Amino acid sequence: MKNIAIIMGGYSSEYKISLTSGNVVFETLDRTKYHPYRIHIFKDKWVYVDEEDTEFPIDKNDFSINVGSFKTTFDCVFNAIHGSPGEDGYMQGYFELLGIPHTSCSMYQASVTFNKRDCLSILKPYGIKTAASYYLNLGDPIDEDAIIKKVGLPCFVKANKAGSSFGVSKAHHKEDLQKAINVAFKEDDEIIIESFLDGIEVSVGVITYKGETKVLPITEIVSENDFFDYEAKYLGKSQEITPARLTTEQEIKVTVLARKVYEVLKMKGFSRSEFIFKDDEPHLLEMNTVPGLTKESILPQQAAAAGISLPDLFDNAIQEATKPPLTLQKEGNQS
Repeated sequence: MKNIAIIMGGYSSEYKISLTSGNVVFETLDRTKYHPYRIHIFKDKWVYVDEEDTEFPIDKNDFSINVGSFKTTFDCVFNAIHGSPGEDGYMQGYFELLGIPHTSCSMYQASVTFNKRDCLSILKPYGIKTAASYYLNLGDPIDEDAIIKKVGLPCFVKANKAGSSFGVSKAHHKEDLQKAINVAFKEDDEIIIESFLDGIEVSVGVITYKGETKVLPITEIVSENDFFDYEAKYLGKSQEITPARLTTEQEIKVTVLARKVYEVLKMKGFSRSEFIFKDDEPHLLEMNTVPGLTKESILPQQAAAAGISLPDLFDNAIQEATKPPLTLQKEGNQS
């Protein structure tokens, strides 16, 4: 049986959501194939938490645990950390240096997709449509007139490197901008201000399933709030309709685009991308590479609609992560 470390928690405002996702993975993994271990990753401690909630420290030199005189190492890491350091490349780089397989994308892909500004900049040359945007770094002068000229009103002010809608506000009027900017800077020292796109919002899961890129059934997001904020995502203030109520043409467009984004970025593992239709064309908002993994979360809902159960979804992630890597074959020179 494989020893599987399920990492959860993290350093960001998303740590509680991550603990929920991680515990679902822990409860779901097939005990006839895997020995799952709950690993809590926090700034002040990295610990293994046993069934009695006793904590044992992680040896960061090789990511192992010692319980009494017995040492346990891991065959694979199941990454359930939303936000830093699980979704921004830090944990990926650490495990890649140690040679431990993990279920998320590689370090570079994680760092790029976690940075909304960088991700959108990379994709634009490939014809991926996005909202008009304006960037600010902490300490930059704030020219409200220039912002409004570039993105218009209303607009969204977002922390550049954060998830679960932390640090996101919708500014309807010029006088709302400064407050929204302050909220975003509490989460990150970089922010992105985007034009408001008025249209159908959808979420598209793309995964590597049995060796192939698979686009899952599309979810339509209908928020009771002003936008798909934290309350809408986690406190029931939204409808998540799978499959989305799209025309055949819209469905084809966003499916092709979601696959293209996944493959252009050379992704693997889980991903969930958000799009809004404007003038019948899907515009990319962002990509999440460690999406929520509870039964109520969007990606597991989409997998269920595709006939993939939670045990199958998680088992596939581990199988894909532990596959031997493909090697480039060099043809010998013929004389």
